[in-house]
Amino acid sequence: MRILISNDDGYLAPGIQALADALAPIAEIVVVAPDSNRSGASNSLTLDRPLSVHKAANGFYFANGTPTDCVHIALTGMSDALPDLVVSGINNGQNMGDDTLYSGTVAAATEAYLFGVPAIAFSQVNSGWAHVDDAARVARDIVERFAAGGFAALPSPFLLNVNIPNLPYEQIGPLTPARLGRRHQAEPVIRAQDPRGREIFWIGAPGACLDAGEGTDFHATAQGCVSITPLQIDLTHKTQLDLLAGALP
Repeated sequence: MRILISNDDGYLAPGIQALADALAPIAEIVVVAPDSNRSGASNSLTLDRPLSVHKAANGFYFANGTPTDCVHIALTGMSDALPDLVVSGINNGQNMGDDTLYSGTVAAATEAYLFGVPAIAFSQVNSGWAHVDDAARVARDIVERFAAGGFAALPSPFLLNVNIPNLPYEQIGPLTPARLGRRHQAEPVIRAQDPRGREIFWIGAPGACLDAGEGTDFHATAQGCVSITPLQIDLTHKTQLDLLAGALP
């Protein structure tokens, strides 16, 4: 099995190292990740400048671009054959509910999905890397399940978003299918001044949970379980197509 690994926290992040260490014994892995933290980059591609790729001492490749850039380059410019699976993460903090729209971790997996490669995005619920090796064991369990045909019922390719509680491996609950929850609007920006007295703005914190009921990723992880959410790319609001057709002359 050939696996491409990427992330949005950068190639030096503990999460991607733990993920690579966990998967190396069961697959041929290649790591291509951003040269620095690109959290919140979403699905952006770098189109205003050329990109370069370098190989680090640990064997990982890093690029001066976004997570989507990294996967795009790896799939179209660094190999003659597509991998069997692309995994992204392990992210330093959750990617649940509306956060998935902004997530560079999910975006890296999404780029693979768009190229016809099954992809899984892995995140820990809380920031700080507590129990990241345990989360990597969970990720390996899921990848081994994929290798054994455990996701054969899903159409290929698939795109899965996985969030893992920061707990010891033995205390982590079962894999739980879940839909995305919802958040309230984000907190307002934080206004400040730079050292020269110019006004600057910091993006505010995410909003509190609006929909965290049973069946959501928020609820599953709050119970100590691993949430797994299948994602799709089609943003069409299908139920409004007929309404729109009736409103147009």
